[in-house]
Amino acid sequence: MDIIFFLGGLVLLVVGAEILVKGASRLALSLGLSPLVVGLTVVAFGTSAPEVAVSVGAVLGGQTDIAIGNVVGSNIFNVLFILGVSALVTPLIVNRQVIRQEVPIMIGVSTLLLVMLRDRVISTAEAALLLALLVGYTAFLVVQSWRANRRVPDEGLEGTVVDGSSGSGSRLAQAAMILVGLACLVAGSRLLVAAAVSFAIALGVSDLIVGLTIVAAGTSLPEVATSITAAVRGNRDIAVGNVVGSNVFNILGCLGLSGLAAGGAGITVAPSILAFDAWVMLATAVACLPILLTGREIARWEGVVFLAYYVFYVGYLILAAEQHDALETYTRAMTTFVVPLTLLTAGVIYAGSRKLRRG
Repeated sequence: MDIIFFLGGLVLLVVGAEILVKGASRLALSLGLSPLVVGLTVVAFGTSAPEVAVSVGAVLGGQTDIAIGNVVGSNIFNVLFILGVSALVTPLIVNRQVIRQEVPIMIGVSTLLLVMLRDRVISTAEAALLLALLVGYTAFLVVQSWRANRRVPDEGLEGTVVDGSSGSGSRLAQAAMILVGLACLVAGSRLLVAAAVSFAIALGVSDLIVGLTIVAAGTSLPEVATSITAAVRGNRDIAVGNVVGSNVFNILGCLGLSGLAAGGAGITVAPSILAFDAWVMLATAVACLPILLTGREIARWEGVVFLAYYVFYVGYLILAAEQHDALETYTRAMTTFVVPLTLLTAGVIYAGSRKLRRG
């Protein structure tokens, strides 16, 4: 029954996110927002709605480890797995705005979260600050879009079809889609969290490990579908923008809402998150910048490296959870050989790309 509940919860999350994204995207376009802003906000935020539903539901149910593990694990999964798979489908050429603006913002909010975790609690005040930053970030993108549309009239909506978007009836239908999507997300999150807790008990591992792996991967399915589909169809900016926007929303929106839902006690953070997983999340965010700067693309070999690192990360979590004898050897091999070799290779390629651009 737990497996049925888990799969049913995932289906509801994916379907709910799909309905929510469609309704919200059409409503946003009908209000005059450009497709770029819709992609960076509505689509990215909508595909992160399962993370919000699961984390808030976990906090309300007293499983705070699942809440924080879900966000940190999803951000790691988004960069290493989703961008890795998408790059294998086709090399991901990236818009300059993503490199110059969105990735630095993702790095900034990841660093802010690490600072907030120093006392191992995300307080109500810190959660409110995260939500305020999300509102400010969204407002900034909307204003930026309106200014761009004024400079190039109607270019932002070129090629975009919004059936009957000018009618009040269609807007009511779009609002109804949003409500249906939210209802599916709430129901799916309850099923998934309940099943995940049962898995943790049955497997003898902590809620945190389940949140970092099974729940994080499950709630990231909308991002997987969106980015891979975008890559297959040649919309490679969307494949990268969706991941970056989702990571920003996971920290600012998901943890902000979860922190407020937790009340005065806030969200208690496990020591291992601060000691290891949060640093991995920050490292994956920082890794995006030099990779994107090397020719403004994520090449197939870089996608393979991303996927390999995700496998290594999950392997470490499993060994650590089991306190396996091979853990020390595994960790030493990673820190002594794999990471330095990857950094050296990236540095050589980056230096070569700069030399070619100067030439």
